[in-house]
Amino acid sequence: MTPSIRLGSSRSSKAARALAALAFLALAQLPGGPADAQTRIKDIASFEGVRENYLVGYGLVVGLNGTGDSLDSAVFTRESLIGMLERLGVNARDDNLDTQNVAAVMVTASLPPFARQGSTIDVKISTLADSTDLTGGTLLVTPMLGADGEVYAVAQGPVAVGGFSAGGGAETVRRGVPTNGRISGGAIVEREIAFQLADLQQMKLALRNPDFTTSQRVADVINARFGAGAAAALDPGTIELVIPPSLQGDIVALMTEVEQLPVEPDQVARVVVDEESGIIVMGEKVRISTVAIAQGNLTIRVSEAPQVSQPTPFSSTGTTTTVPRTEIGIEDGAGRQLAVLSPGVSLEDLVNALNTLGVGPRDMISILQAIKAAGALQADIEVI
Repeated sequence: MTPSIRLGSSRSSKAARALAALAFLALAQLPGGPADAQTRIKDIASFEGVRENYLVGYGLVVGLNGTGDSLDSAVFTRESLIGMLERLGVNARDDNLDTQNVAAVMVTASLPPFARQGSTIDVKISTLADSTDLTGGTLLVTPMLGADGEVYAVAQGPVAVGGFSAGGGAETVRRGVPTNGRISGGAIVEREIAFQLADLQQMKLALRNPDFTTSQRVADVINARFGAGAAAALDPGTIELVIPPSLQGDIVALMTEVEQLPVEPDQVARVVVDEESGIIVMGEKVRISTVAIAQGNLTIRVSEAPQVSQPTPFSSTGTTTTVPRTEIGIEDGAGRQLAVLSPGVSLEDLVNALNTLGVGPRDMISILQAIKAAGALQADIEVI
């Protein structure tokens, strides 16, 4: 009896696993619901006031191996070098400076929101004059200024260059851009930007792609979560959010919940065309009214294949001559037919119809513009 019991258990477990697998496959093949197209508010909007600030500074990179600025042509590099030496107690104004180990550079950085004093940020280095390579250089202390002229960070450190340049008398090899560099954590924040979240009574969300429908949908989702009146769409790109009484003083928790709420964004139907590279990007909402499309060109090919005619071997008569052979081929697109698109066809139908005609990307650009001119393309065409 024992063997039969084990066999029955094995068959039952196999049948159960088979039924579970079939059920999983059936569920996987069901059409996706609205959640498939939903996106977090965090990915389409940002909170007003929570933003980066650009910083810029002017400095000197020293320690270059003869690839720095020429002091004769780069006057600002020379004056900056003299001023720096004078601040260090070295009088170099009366001397004839001749060095190519110094380069004047612009230093740029982004100050992230809520950056605290003493924290570090990355900086980018770019040459100003005729320096050819920043490899091996070190940036001296450089104040980083904001748009208000105040110093918010100070940068210094060795420059990391991604490119290189090498060559001889007859050939030069260059990879990347050796006149640009980066210092990871190269600036220390010295001044904080005053912004207190806890003092806010209301906040505003800014959509990255303004749209009336998306703005209202975001407000509806927030109201469904926190109650009526918690949010209101002010315009296509702004949603005003009132701090609920239960979350007063805990703005971070409110922002976290709002960011994770799912919403389905909506956009204007648009076709983006790059004529230079032949790239076409069409949105999902693009629709075509009833229109007939035909595409064909007249191509004439003429090829010459001359042949040499020689007399038979050991013949006393006849001469060797060249006989012309000309072949002419005409292609007028007769095999291509007129394609008719029904009203309201989708993007997939349009692409399939154009591909059936054998239309390439560049010809497709002209066809799309012609359809738009005929008033049959229900979308905006943006040429970049």
